[in-house]
Amino acid sequence: MHSASLIFLRSLCFLWPAALTVSSAATPRPPNIVYIMADDLGYGDIGPFGQKRIRTPNLDRLAAEGTCFDQFYAGGSVCSPTRCVLMTGLHTGHAPIRGNHGRAGVQRVPLPAATVTVAEVLKSAGYATAIAGKWGLGEPGNEGIPNRQGFDQWFGYLNNDLAEFYFPEKIWKNESEITLPGNLGGQRGQYSNDLMTEEILAFMDAQRAKPFFVYLAYTIPHSLLEVPDDSLAEYAGKFEEPPATGKGGKNSVTQPRATFAAMVTRLDREVGRVLARLEALGLKDNTVVFFCSDNGAPARDGLADFFGSTGKFRGYKGTLYEGGVHTPMIVRWPGKIAAGRRSDVSWGGWDLLPTAAALAGATPPAGLDGIDVMPLLRGLAPARDRVFYWEHHEKGFAQAVRVGHRKAIRTAPDVAIEVYDLRADPGESRDLAASQRDFVARAAELFRTERTESEHWPLSADAIPKKKKKI
Repeated sequence: MHSASLIFLRSLCFLWPAALTVSSAATPRPPNIVYIMADDLGYGDIGPFGQKRIRTPNLDRLAAEGTCFDQFYAGGSVCSPTRCVLMTGLHTGHAPIRGNHGRAGVQRVPLPAATVTVAEVLKSAGYATAIAGKWGLGEPGNEGIPNRQGFDQWFGYLNNDLAEFYFPEKIWKNESEITLPGNLGGQRGQYSNDLMTEEILAFMDAQRAKPFFVYLAYTIPHSLLEVPDDSLAEYAGKFEEPPATGKGGKNSVTQPRATFAAMVTRLDREVGRVLARLEALGLKDNTVVFFCSDNGAPARDGLADFFGSTGKFRGYKGTLYEGGVHTPMIVRWPGKIAAGRRSDVSWGGWDLLPTAAALAGATPPAGLDGIDVMPLLRGLAPARDRVFYWEHHEKGFAQAVRVGHRKAIRTAPDVAIEVYDLRADPGESRDLAASQRDFVARAAELFRTERTESEHWPLSADAIPKKKKKI
């Protein structure tokens, strides 16, 4: 071989590794995904969505740096269905969990082992995955627990009912139940929501060199009114409190309004800690942060009315009216999602899995109800009408469907379908069914075709208690 040819080949050998390095460097790292979901937080409970009595400075800043979505929907109007929809990309007509409690003699239905979750999809794409907070999709030892559904790290409550208690003596860490010594014997030394933040901060520290998915499912401000004294101090005596009812119970605190407000501000503080750590790690610009709630606000002894928790919407948690399923949503991705903007793009929790898959460059499972909405959220594609479907299995059976700006609701199988124009009447105060017979017929067909029958969530009349009146 000629010496000139040898020199050329040797030069290629030296250049080839360099070329590979340049090519690798040119491939951008997929973004981290941080999905933060509050529990029972109403649409109007935070500053970016109209709250005036409660301070939420970190969420205000998140909104200023991202986009507020005014037409975002939870997957259900109670805990477990929403969480199942979020994990599977399936709405409650197809999801394996459609209520907090299953029928057919099953107290709680776990996610089946064959379920493909958003965590599994992202893990297959090289993401580290972690969850802290409330799970609600599996009990100890069964196939539904987070570590068997794609999460590398898990900390929190498996059971919805136990998640109401903020100073528990025990809590789950991966597949072991650990003791919280600061809460033994009735002590109030370790507030569980603070611990959830600590777990996630440590996870982000450890995984900062690779893409990660964080699902932070806080339990505040759900149900039990309880907050550490340092948070309560900000609001103590600030509101005229309702008179004591004398009924007792878990929410019979002397300052329910101050306590609730303090819980929301405590939630805001914890979100702020997560945002600050992302910035300190240099990960802010390459992290998509989502913030929402799992369903609408509960009525809870007038607290929702006092604080305007449901905003302009009708109904509360546990109903399929807008107040039960319409929640706040903020998305921040610097340089990709517009800052300080409001959007009326309609989307919901079922869209997380396909959207996350697209961000990660992964292939989602077939047959999902959700779609990749990132082009819509970024304003790169026009919004289009979609069919949104819900069903509700608590104390009866109800269904709702939204197509474009029209929504139909049937609060029980044997009652008339109601129709509302959400663009003109977001409070669902004027039933248009009499003049919208075509849409009534379409809704009736969608109520039939948008669901699959399930042994745990049957539609058969003998399995559904009759309702005496509409909600």
